[in-house]
Amino acid sequence: MTFTRDDLLSAVERSPQLVAEHDRAGWVALYTPDAQVEDPVGSRPHRGLAQIDRFYSTFIAPREISFHVRHDVVVDETVVRDVDLDVRMSGGVTMRIPALLRYDLAEVGGELKITRLQAFWELPGMVVRFVRTGPRAVPAGGALGVSLLRNQGLAGAAGFLSGLRGAGMLGKRHVERLLRAAAAGDEVAVRRGLGKGARITVGERRPLSGAEFLGVLTGARCDKLIAAGRHVVAAIDSPDGGHGVVIADVEKRPIAVTRLRVFVARG
Repeated sequence: MTFTRDDLLSAVERSPQLVAEHDRAGWVALYTPDAQVEDPVGSRPHRGLAQIDRFYSTFIAPREISFHVRHDVVVDETVVRDVDLDVRMSGGVTMRIPALLRYDLAEVGGELKITRLQAFWELPGMVVRFVRTGPRAVPAGGALGVSLLRNQGLAGAAGFLSGLRGAGMLGKRHVERLLRAAAAGDEVAVRRGLGKGARITVGERRPLSGAEFLGVLTGARCDKLIAAGRHVVAAIDSPDGGHGVVIADVEKRPIAVTRLRVFVARG
């Protein structure tokens, strides 16, 4: 069965709807039995419906989460959403989290299901902003700790905290320079920023040459830059009114981009 862009977007839109309704069973049922959730990317993935159910209990059920969608980009069976999340926690603490959400979908029994959710947002920055809320952070932090240990155990809590490591500011600066060079049409500078044998694709599969990559990025403006795990992701606006997302895999020693995935929708 062939699914349209609207079909893919409708399937993805069910996720924030069910989160708002606090429909745990409905939300978990959006996923395939072997699906995985990486939230945030860099933390240990939750694999399979049982772990995804525990993820919901830990991070979604105790909170009020609002999704403010800026743009959607659809390439093949993937939807990438540029969003800001308002997360209301206990103690009246509300966090605004800039994020990019990648949903990979597949047909199961004639309907679209999510095979993987990757939530790119910066855990270290969120922790800093959370602590700066002052005394109100104490009950919210305590509730999160209890929920983590109860639903995920010590290993799960450690897996979540592994999201504190990653490409960091060094990786963000490197990718930002590469994207600026691409926007300026500077092929030499782009090549310097790429690791040996770096692979560039549209979405996950379609190869993109260096010249084609420059063609896509020429004149584009980076609107949002996020480091999550070993990735740096960027939301981009092109001169023709189109929107896109670039996902870069970053190695730090030496610093280089080893993989680029480009998701672009033309306006």
